Amino acid sequence: MLLYPSSPMGPKEVELILVKEQNGVQFTASALVTPTGQTHPSGEQRETWGKKIDFLLSVIGFAVDLANVWRFPYLCYKNGGGAFLVPYLLFMIIAGMPLFYMELALGQYNREGAAGVWKICPIFKGVGFTVILISLYVGFYYNVIIAWALFYLFSSFSGELPWVNCNNTWNSANCSDLNATLLNDSHKATPALEYFERGVLHLQDSGGIDDLGLPRWQLTSCLAVVIVVLYFSLWKGVKTSGKVVWITATMPYVVLTVLLLRGVTLPGAIDGIKAYLSVDFLRLCDAQVWIEAATQICFSLGVGFGVLIAFSSYNKFSNNCYRDAIITSSINSLTSFFSGFVIFSFLGYMSQKHNVALDKVATDGPGLVFIIYPEAIATLPGSSVWAVIFFIMLLTLGIDSAMGGMESVITGLIDEFKFLHRHRELFTLFIVVSTFLISLFCVTNGGIYVFTLLDHFAAGTSILFGVLIEAIGIAWFYGVDRFSDDIQEMIGQRPGLYWRLCWKFVSPCFLLFMVVVSFATFNPPKYGSYYFPMWANMVGWCLSISSMIMVPLYAIYKFCSLNWHTPSPQRRSTTWWSAGRCGSSR
Repeated sequence: MLLYPSSPMGPKEVELILVKEQNGVQFTASALVTPTGQTHPSGEQRETWGKKIDFLLSVIGFAVDLANVWRFPYLCYKNGGGAFLVPYLLFMIIAGMPLFYMELALGQYNREGAAGVWKICPIFKGVGFTVILISLYVGFYYNVIIAWALFYLFSSFSGELPWVNCNNTWNSANCSDLNATLLNDSHKATPALEYFERGVLHLQDSGGIDDLGLPRWQLTSCLAVVIVVLYFSLWKGVKTSGKVVWITATMPYVVLTVLLLRGVTLPGAIDGIKAYLSVDFLRLCDAQVWIEAATQICFSLGVGFGVLIAFSSYNKFSNNCYRDAIITSSINSLTSFFSGFVIFSFLGYMSQKHNVALDKVATDGPGLVFIIYPEAIATLPGSSVWAVIFFIMLLTLGIDSAMGGMESVITGLIDEFKFLHRHRELFTLFIVVSTFLISLFCVTNGGIYVFTLLDHFAAGTSILFGVLIEAIGIAWFYGVDRFSDDIQEMIGQRPGLYWRLCWKFVSPCFLLFMVVVSFATFNPPKYGSYYFPMWANMVGWCLSISSMIMVPLYAIYKFCSLNWHTPSPQRRSTTWWSAGRCGSSR
């Protein structure tokens, strides 16, 4: 059997020639055979997902995270209810999906991590290191949220939930029982609030970010469990992580459905859902509504973290990434919308129970899932069971998103530094242990201040800047036409005019607008009534700039590494062109 390429462009088809000898006479037969798709046109072999569904669940699990539960429903309620869907869906179509599709195609064609894909345009490789650093920084505090959820899960295995009353050792004189209408009194605190801030975080033992104290052993233990789970989910690559997501990506949908069925039976639930869906089109005249819709799109889909590039790099070369982009981005948005029904059924119940307006209990961020929701669950019959179910959902929502961020760092670096391929298990251990050590600052008495600072600066303006440079590099330097040719080579179908226009004009303009707005509307971080000192804000900005600066630093390095002293002008031109040009990776 002999194999001959049918085209010099790569192994799209090969000619299979069979030679058979009978009675001294040779008979030949030939046929064109399409390869299985694991091989890039360059002939490079790469590990692939065990099953297509492993990839889809991994992408969905990463994109659908805690923010889908605690961020989108609140934004929708605050910004005109159903009217908020108008700018949200608009930005989803003109920017979210095109950028999502772009990253999946970029990773699948070049079959490398966030830095390695820029072999197509080396001058832009710095943006690859930018998104790797951002993913690493996010891991420093995101794993802490999962540790909090694990702590709450352990605390739920009790006859009476610890955030039900005020007779615990951590409670203060300001604590008031659930039955009181204390939400109307700003000087009182609920048992759920005091359990989170005083029982879990021990915030009362810290005077601010300059008075952190030692790590709390309870939270440190929970964080260690999270790190161990992450390591054994990632150490063998997509072969192991692709199996873990079968649980972590599907469990939240089961739990959300169960919680919704319970929530709609509660008194006041329908009022909460009506408030969530109420349409106020006059709110669309407010520019802030459009800005918040655009911001939600940028962060909810997970573009710019290098995760989509890393995951798609393990796809078969001929995988239909266009279909994947439409399916997974749509599921992400639908999940955000669906979770709103769950959240607001319980918020409506809390509003009626305490006899206060809904906006008194409606909030976003960690306060929703660690204070308001546990407080609502505590009033239900069989509250311990419902608490266990809820915090299992938070764990599964967080774990697969954390896995995605870690995989972006690991894949991005081992693809850039090839010798690490032989030591993936050790390198994965190094990354997760390093993340654990930095995260210890977030589980001290004043850890919530470190957490807030990281959350504010690690992936705000920097992630928007990274995606902007990524879009410019693909659309204007590598070229939309060449990028479209790459996609056609993979899936046999060239992107339509709509996608090409979005990549070249709409998405870059959208991202540039978002970067400008991010700088213009910047507010210093604060936690409750605590304002961070100037030095803490400077540290935060240094953290943010440290990732963004990789773009110009690598470009300068690339220029300086050229051989400018070549005596022959022709040779000098050749050296520059081969080192810095944007062209095919083949």
